[in-house]
Amino acid sequence: MIKLDKAKKKHLLKQCALVIIGCVIYSFGIAVFLDPYHMAAGGVTGISIIINDAIGGKIGTGWLILIINVPLFIIGLIFIGKTFVLTSLVVVGLSSGLMELWEYTVVPYIPKVNIIVASIVGGALFGIGLGLVFRTGSSTGGTDIIVKLIRKKFRYVKTGIISMVIDLVIVTAGALFVYKDLELMLITIGSIVIFSVMFNRALYGGNSAMMVFIITTKERAELICNGLLKQLDVGATIIDGQGAYSGAEKTIIMCAIKNYVYPRLRDVVKEYDSGAFTIVSSAMEIYGEGYKPQDAAEL
Repeated sequence: MIKLDKAKKKHLLKQCALVIIGCVIYSFGIAVFLDPYHMAAGGVTGISIIINDAIGGKIGTGWLILIINVPLFIIGLIFIGKTFVLTSLVVVGLSSGLMELWEYTVVPYIPKVNIIVASIVGGALFGIGLGLVFRTGSSTGGTDIIVKLIRKKFRYVKTGIISMVIDLVIVTAGALFVYKDLELMLITIGSIVIFSVMFNRALYGGNSAMMVFIITTKERAELICNGLLKQLDVGATIIDGQGAYSGAEKTIIMCAIKNYVYPRLRDVVKEYDSGAFTIVSSAMEIYGEGYKPQDAAEL
């Protein structure tokens, strides 16, 4: 029996909680807002909705998702790894079961809404739920496995972009060959755009931060660094520099901070050197102490 220390147990519980919450949100968005309005919002889920509508709803979207995933899981097992496939299998089983549950306990009793509202809410819930699941290094199976394989080859392309392209192909095919409804296709595409935005926010949002460069004098740099450490508990790196025009010696303070800490950092800089030159940029992903570990799964 493998014993886990307190930190690892806490991390495992957090991962499990994210998976469960993600599955609940994702399945609810599909079952309540997308499936009833025939919005095949991409992926194996979209394919399942299209097939289910084509056969008159005889099987159920949740069951179809499980069936279609079988060959994709075999591919994932060969090219990605056992751990990823096993965790994804758990996610697929849980989310598919929840979809069937919502189908019988919520959908019949919830009032109908405008299809535009359904596309917005459904796309947002779909994206948030899937993003939370992906943050654990798992997936909801299906085309997520294909996305994972593409990301291994083209690491510079964001997961959300690949998903959106695949989803657009599936939606267009469904609209042309099954639904034959241009308006429905456009509304579904709008839902996919919302999904993509919310997916990236849920997937990368918790790890995004700001990269700040503060150019000041050596004397002021020491005061600013002490202020950052004591007031904000933020570490920094000191870089020696020189002004190109003046030739004067400069000290550059480089630090990564969470977005919500930035206003307080400005106060510290203003307090110790109101004339400091500050450059701020977004940092999409940060690895290291206080952020993601270096060996974290690449998303």
